[in-house]
Amino acid sequence: YFSMETKKIKPELNGVAETMLLTFYARAQYSKSNKHAFYDAKAVELVERLDYDFSSASKDVAMGGGTIARTLVFDELVQDFLQKHPDAVVVNIACGLDTRVYRLDTGVCTWYNLDLPETIAVRDPIFQEQGRISTIGCSVLDPAWADAVKKRGTMLFIIEGLTMYLNAKDVQQIFALISSRFSQATIFVETMNPAMVRHFKEKSIEGSHAKFTWGVKNGSALAALLPDFRFVEEHSLCEGMAVFAPVYKVLDKLSIVRNISNKLIVLEKV
Repeated sequence: YFSMETKKIKPELNGVAETMLLTFYARAQYSKSNKHAFYDAKAVELVERLDYDFSSASKDVAMGGGTIARTLVFDELVQDFLQKHPDAVVVNIACGLDTRVYRLDTGVCTWYNLDLPETIAVRDPIFQEQGRISTIGCSVLDPAWADAVKKRGTMLFIIEGLTMYLNAKDVQQIFALISSRFSQATIFVETMNPAMVRHFKEKSIEGSHAKFTWGVKNGSALAALLPDFRFVEEHSLCEGMAVFAPVYKVLDKLSIVRNISNKLIVLEKV
């Protein structure tokens, strides 16, 4: 007798897609620590089921810290949004192995996890999502994904850990597509500072040949590139870091640190 439940899943990945396993692992490890501010049960369970060598991820403290900070800040924003709009339609762009929907599901929201076909091919056997929570295997630069979003309503788009691997033209194309296909939209997008793009390397992504290629100074500078969107607010990843590393409460008050930290920018279609 052979149980599918116990069978190890061996993911076939490369490049940027491989970075999703590393962030997934970071969330699982953090959830197992005594002082976790969120618990990602799905990540803990699935790390056990994946046949993958996580040794480089366990050594990359910067990547781990950044992942947790980002998760904390994004979770808070998404939770606030879903409290106001429990039946919202959420499109989680470049989802990788993200499990946010399992932490924040309202029971009535519709959630699309969107990523490249090869990434969704890894995700689908693990999560087996269908119905109200489903996947779309498509490049975000291909308008076809918008057709696959059948449910419409109060729309929220989450763009986490993606823009730093693109260029300004790609970013503009994504926003133009959202603007042209959805009547109203709120977007939570993570961006990197241009100086960090030039100088910062995450140890664990070097083997995967994923490179940081684009950054923008702040929310106003991003909105200036996007004619159909207005800048609402921005958060620094330091806010997330401060939850588990209190020194960041102080560092976040220093403009130099705030300026170079990744930003989480909130934009609305005008």
